[in-house]
Amino acid sequence: IGSTMEEWEDEKWLDVRHQSTRDMVEARLDVAVAKGCDGVEPDNMDGYVNETGFDLTGNDQIDFNRFVAIAAHERGLSVGLKNDVDQIEELEPCYDWALNEECYAYEECNLYQPFVDAGKAVFHVEYVDDTADGEALADEVCGDASVEGFSTLIKDWDLTEWVIPCP
Repeated sequence: IGSTMEEWEDEKWLDVRHQSTRDMVEARLDVAVAKGCDGVEPDNMDGYVNETGFDLTGNDQIDFNRFVAIAAHERGLSVGLKNDVDQIEELEPCYDWALNEECYAYEECNLYQPFVDAGKAVFHVEYVDDTADGEALADEVCGDASVEGFSTLIKDWDLTEWVIPCP
């Protein structure tokens, strides 16, 4: 168990090179199957670019992320890539879809083009602090070419029922 995740004091990084982490992932995938899930979205798949408390390399991350995709597929689950935008080209063939939060705000939506080119879904959400700002953000984001081919929503940070879907 590594460092506490920035802004998430109840979450810790795990060493993706360690067999116990892989065993835990497989056990959680088995739970997803038992609960009748169709797919999974593993989060925080970019430890190598974060302060995890481990000396992870990009190759360590690629290896782990491929392991997760294979393990999900072996169980009949679809699997989405979240985070790890720097390795999308290498990982797209392993993943069925992608999920992104705030790529428009961080100017990185273009990095998801390999998923769009492969005809795979890119689920995308941008957030507002105040729902009164939602329409203005939707006007800006929904018509932008960088999110063309995405399934985009505007949501509030508290993830209430409030939503503006892009057409």
